Amino acid sequence: MRHRVFNEDGGEELVFVMGWGNRWTHENVSWLIGKLTDADYRVHAFELPTNIDDFKADWLEPIAEYVRDLEEYQLLGHSAGALIAQALDGADNHVYLSPFWGYGERYSEPLLEAASRIPTTFPCLPAGEMDRTALGEEATDHQLATTPKWVSPAFVRETRHAQAELLTIDHDAVVFCSLTDPVISLRPIGERVPAEHVVLYDGGHELFSSPGRERYVDLLLEALAEGAAAVETRETVPA
Repeated sequence: MRHRVFNEDGGEELVFVMGWGNRWTHENVSWLIGKLTDADYRVHAFELPTNIDDFKADWLEPIAEYVRDLEEYQLLGHSAGALIAQALDGADNHVYLSPFWGYGERYSEPLLEAASRIPTTFPCLPAGEMDRTALGEEATDHQLATTPKWVSPAFVRETRHAQAELLTIDHDAVVFCSLTDPVISLRPIGERVPAEHVVLYDGGHELFSSPGRERYVDLLLEALAEGAAAVETRETVPA
């Protein structure tokens, strides 16, 4: 797992657990990190290994060990990063972007079950189309070219197991998601997060690749600073 700190002189600590395949060299990820550092956060960004054999050992424990040394911090998790983030302790506020708490409808349950039983860690299963329709219209050529195309049966097994063991989501958590996201299931969000704590945006899986991202970034920053209070009384963000 790769880790990097942005804005060493920032006034507040923020842990950003990125999604599967995200890299801080991706232009839209860099855009979001820039917004966070402009808000005076010292950003601890984590790039996830794209192939895992054990959810806890490969993803959760390295980050959980790291955050133990932070006295106070805000937590931002995108997609698979939100699957990890829901199991971390100690954050003041939790914001989840398109949390990967369940597989989207394009991944059928019988296929996922069958795939998870194949005893190999070799990335031999297609991840599904990760194009601008899936990710967001502002996804760049560089991002699309460097996003992995394959996952392993072990990856499917471990992520499904982690999804089945989701903890109770922090009562003050805020979720940003899209109704047209083909990558994740919205059901676990609806089951665990009050509707007034969910912010819907138009676009694909990545808010930071959405053409409307500028309209939501201030609300995202407010949610990091204030928790759910920032969105409970919000006016609808114009489309």
